[in-house]
Amino acid sequence: MKRLNVYIDGFNLYFGMVEAGFTDCKWLDIQSFANNIKHVTHSIQAVKYFTSRVSNNPEKQKRQSTYLDALNTTSVEIILGQFRNQLSNCRTCGNTYFESKEKMTDVNIASQLITDAFLDKYDIAILVSGDSDLVPPIKIVKELMPKKEIWVALPPSRESNDLKKVSDGIFKIGRKKLSDSQLPLIVTDKYGFELKKPNSW
Repeated sequence: MKRLNVYIDGFNLYFGMVEAGFTDCKWLDIQSFANNIKHVTHSIQAVKYFTSRVSNNPEKQKRQSTYLDALNTTSVEIILGQFRNQLSNCRTCGNTYFESKEKMTDVNIASQLITDAFLDKYDIAILVSGDSDLVPPIKIVKELMPKKEIWVALPPSRESNDLKKVSDGIFKIGRKKLSDSQLPLIVTDKYGFELKKPNSW
């Protein structure tokens, strides 16, 4: 059995599902999903989910918090970045405004992918993302530790020839893998609190 770590770019996966129309798959059991995309010869060592807490939208914040609390009842490790407000200019009217942008996810994924390889935490890594910004850390691992395998699982509506060039292989995530990996409609946390799938999901 080969040791496997799964690294999931949360927003890349989420928006890929939304753009593909897979909105009924948002209540995704990340641990189950990792099991459903691995090969039978792989033994999962760690599943790491990278995201940031949304801001400036109370309804979205509530839904995301419920989801993250539900994921915390599993063995998935959640690694948080952050949203930052930055000043942007409107190209049409010239006005300036503050825009919230997600930061640090790419850096967090890169750090974990390289560090875990260096510490020999996996033989194979599956990266769930279509973000070509993750090409450099893959190249670093492959150049310094060529025996490590890194595969890319592309979320729906995502493509990346750059990731394909540097990885050991690439495959597309279909609706069935997602729909077969859903959390129960009600999840109970360690305190006995019931976490219910949001109605809009």
